[in-house]
Amino acid sequence: MSHTVGIRRTQKLKTRQALLDAALQLLQNQSLSSLGLREVTRAVGVSPTAFYRHFEDTAALGVALVEETLDSLHGMIGAILAETGDSEIRLDRSVELIIRHVREQPAHFRFIAREQHGGVGPVREAIAAQLQLFAEEVAAALGTEPESRGWSDEDLLMLGGLYVDHMVITASAMLDAGPADESRVAGIARRRLRLVTLGRRHWLDGTDRQDGRTGRDPVGPA
Repeated sequence: MSHTVGIRRTQKLKTRQALLDAALQLLQNQSLSSLGLREVTRAVGVSPTAFYRHFEDTAALGVALVEETLDSLHGMIGAILAETGDSEIRLDRSVELIIRHVREQPAHFRFIAREQHGGVGPVREAIAAQLQLFAEEVAAALGTEPESRGWSDEDLLMLGGLYVDHMVITASAMLDAGPADESRVAGIARRRLRLVTLGRRHWLDGTDRQDGRTGRDPVGPA
């Protein structure tokens, strides 16, 4: 009995992945809002009824694609940021990681780039939630570094958001770049990160690093 259950579970997972893969192929030339579930099931060779065993609707399928694309990055980016040593080297490695992922999974990232501001609400929200989680994870990692002494949680989250925004911009630029332009895109990405890093080092210049208040007397009536 358990062997039969295991076979059924494996087949169910295979069908689910086949639906995701087929949808991703179809989405290379259209948006999710225009994708019909019959297109997806026809490509896989299953009935529309079979689709509903895995996803409530195409929006749910889109959310699953978001998770498939971005979930794997969390652990990888987190591992890089958790390393000790020069922060610029770690950030350079994060750029390399993003570029490698885009090269290996261009269809996934093209889907994210298109649907981030697309017409399917649950998918937009899923992308925004994933990017917010990224920003929080990056902020937490940066908050452990000596350079972050005196930073408020709000400012650390702002910094984490800058790095995540940079990640998204770099991924989008790589999607549009030809092979001859990839090194230029990577170079610009690293320079921008260094600019952010330089600004970080001087963010609290002229402030009390213990509470973030300016060291100057406030201007105004006594």
